[in-house]
Amino acid sequence: MKTATVYDVAIIGAGPVGGALACALAASGLRIALVDKAALPPMEHPDFDGRAYAIANGSKRLLDEAGLWDELPFVPCPILGIRVTDGKPGRPPSPLKLHFDHSAVGNEPFGWIIEARALRIAINRRLNEIPNITLFAPAEASVSRNTDAATVQIINGPAFTAKLVVAADGRNSQVRAKAGIPVTRIPYHQSAVLCAIAHEKPHHGLALEHFLPGGPFAQLPMSPIPEHKNLSAIVFTDKAAIAARLHELQPERFHYEIARRLGSQLGKIEIVGKRWTYPLSAMYAARYTDMRLALMGDAAHGVHPIAGQGLNLGLRDVLAFTDLLKAAGPGADPGEPALLARYQAARRPANMAMLAATDTLDRLFSTNNPAIRLARDLGLAAVERMPRLKARFMRVAMGS
Repeated sequence: MKTATVYDVAIIGAGPVGGALACALAASGLRIALVDKAALPPMEHPDFDGRAYAIANGSKRLLDEAGLWDELPFVPCPILGIRVTDGKPGRPPSPLKLHFDHSAVGNEPFGWIIEARALRIAINRRLNEIPNITLFAPAEASVSRNTDAATVQIINGPAFTAKLVVAADGRNSQVRAKAGIPVTRIPYHQSAVLCAIAHEKPHHGLALEHFLPGGPFAQLPMSPIPEHKNLSAIVFTDKAAIAARLHELQPERFHYEIARRLGSQLGKIEIVGKRWTYPLSAMYAARYTDMRLALMGDAAHGVHPIAGQGLNLGLRDVLAFTDLLKAAGPGADPGEPALLARYQAARRPANMAMLAATDTLDRLFSTNNPAIRLARDLGLAAVERMPRLKARFMRVAMGS
């Protein structure tokens, strides 16, 4: 009988979290199997589509260690400042606002805005370059586990074993469901509309988070592209029905709705690329581990995008696991129960705290109650006048 191939780790899902994990573990010499439903060509050059990720300063270490940062085909844009304001569409923001400047806590930026296509291209290149990664894509797999190993059966393909299976297959993770790990979901009845805009005036690396009754509106600075030297990503958050209408508006009317929320500081604006709409919810898994299994990224948790921390939490899952595995020493078993317990202890409380914080922020700011609006404006003004507290918030935003 033919002996099944043995890997150290099998990862189900090659999105940003699963792909980065595969590259990071392979860089340390482990044999990795990576399974994804989509094809992952090594030289993928999709057109600009307006989608972007906010990568916190603390998450960059993972992209460096995985060899992904230097593979990014388009230069990331540093976030040098963050302005937090409160108001209503079409009206000037409240004078009680909060401004964060990266230079107050060091020389490093808060983070970077990376085009989604750039990270996809970098991951695909690395996955096809590293010899100790075996890629099964497009493919689907079934997973069975026992105390010694996991067996992965590629549908209509080979079977192999691994010491650990990582579920990085998203919020509707089939691997998590088969393991019987319960999930709690929190609906927000909101949707986000994403796009990119070209604008007349430079953004100077400044990001805007403008809180409105229907949900936050964000402007995120992007690096230029050949056709446009001043570029930003835009994220509307509003009630689902309003977001659906925004998505379908004619360009002139859509520009008007952006200007009502953004103000005039960037001058004339023009939408670039497509518009994207995503329903918003939060979720958390009851546990992150099971026998020979670890959950990472959206398979373990999902938060409101109000603070731009969703992908960063997944990347920190990967950082925590890879650091723990290194600390365990050469030849350590990545599926060993004690190591998995340390991973859960390191990540689940931190992710639950971020979920609670973003949920509270959304409920506090997505309201038009005059008393609550006054209280939150006074809170913004108070933090603005407390340098030590501001510095603490800035370090959290940086992922420090």
